[in-house]
Amino acid sequence: MAISRRGFLDQSIKGGVSAALGLAAVRTTSQPVAASDKVVVGVMGVGGRGTQLTTFFASRPDVEIAYVCDVNAKRLPVAVKAVQDTNGKTPKAVGNFQRILEDKDVDAIVCATPDHWHSLATLLACQAGKDVYVEKPASHDIWEGRKMVEAARKYNRVVQVGMQNRSSSYGATARELIKSGKIGSVHLVRVYNMMARTPVENTPDSTPPEGFDWDMWLGPGPAVPYNPKYFRRVFWDFNGGNITDDGIHQLDLARYVMDLPCPKSVQHTGGEFFFKDIAQTPDTSIVSYAYDGLTLIFEQTWWTPYMIKIPGKIRESTTEFPDWYPFIGTRCEIYGSDGTMILGRHGGGWQLFDKEGHKVASEKQPFAAMQAAHVGNFISCIHDRKRPNADAEHGHVSAALCHMANISYRLGDRKLVFDTVKECFVGDDEANRYLKRTCRKPWVVPENV
Repeated sequence: MAISRRGFLDQSIKGGVSAALGLAAVRTTSQPVAASDKVVVGVMGVGGRGTQLTTFFASRPDVEIAYVCDVNAKRLPVAVKAVQDTNGKTPKAVGNFQRILEDKDVDAIVCATPDHWHSLATLLACQAGKDVYVEKPASHDIWEGRKMVEAARKYNRVVQVGMQNRSSSYGATARELIKSGKIGSVHLVRVYNMMARTPVENTPDSTPPEGFDWDMWLGPGPAVPYNPKYFRRVFWDFNGGNITDDGIHQLDLARYVMDLPCPKSVQHTGGEFFFKDIAQTPDTSIVSYAYDGLTLIFEQTWWTPYMIKIPGKIRESTTEFPDWYPFIGTRCEIYGSDGTMILGRHGGGWQLFDKEGHKVASEKQPFAAMQAAHVGNFISCIHDRKRPNADAEHGHVSAALCHMANISYRLGDRKLVFDTVKECFVGDDEANRYLKRTCRKPWVVPENV
């Protein structure tokens, strides 16, 4: 159905956040970008991870980086130079992502903002006819995650969440090996997210630095004075703690190889036992997720400096595997009746052990190759309109596991039963109040996307 850009805006999102912001909608069909055409991309958020993604996209000959955008003007020259150094092109540098959404020539947006922006930015981009690559976690809360999926479906958009394990070659083979019954029946999966952080100091409120649009950074979050402490990922208004920042990668990898949906129940045990600082999120967690015939356990610490992520040299090796025990803090363990599989993110690969504890098979892939494959899968789907490896639905469910654990913690480590169809907690109004936040106008996720 072909209608005008302004006509689509009036018909589809009148009265919604996009109308309030004066955004013009663009391409409204799922017409693919021609294989001979470059995919034109704008990047929203060019901090450390955003600049990395900018480089991955810019290195592809079938992609043109048209915009880099950030609320911190000091970051823009760095991002522009990253594109120039990669492909010799100079993108436009803007401070307001609406410039990207309004440009009819832009095909896709990369969202690498702080977490509290992810769902709304995705939804707005879908409404504006853009495909989306959005960093994890997909959502700030469970309700917003579902709205993100609804927007992707309604506007026929490709939405890829930055859970790159789903594009790894070894993730696919691990999944097939488990499905084939090679390790027997699986009834226990353990996921680890163990590392260290520094204390969170209660710094005084101050004036935003020159060139920093603090109001835009806050977006749908509450109107609080500028304070650098909010950049730490430990405050509920803006983040879900270490489980949404890092643990989601391992949880999603376990979900992928085991093909797990939302669980039937969740219970968190733990708290802020070590730091006792101003962080709102726990530094110690054990979370139990219940499935039919299977228990998924998530174990997390934030005060164990000897527990590390996979070292860079091993990440990029094609043959060298991590020494999983005792100090790799980002691993998954799949326990079967006939064997055990240990696997990890960051290109860690998997190793399979038989009943006698002998290693019988293994596979790995360099981390950079996995990330490039994830970006490549997104670009391919923009052309053929297929759903990507880490589709919005997968991103929503993996984020929901994190949110469920946090809700249990915030309710005193109460066990919560989850209705996987209605996506709410059974008979628990107090828990259900955490399913959805109150957004700050005009950055409000609408009921009807």
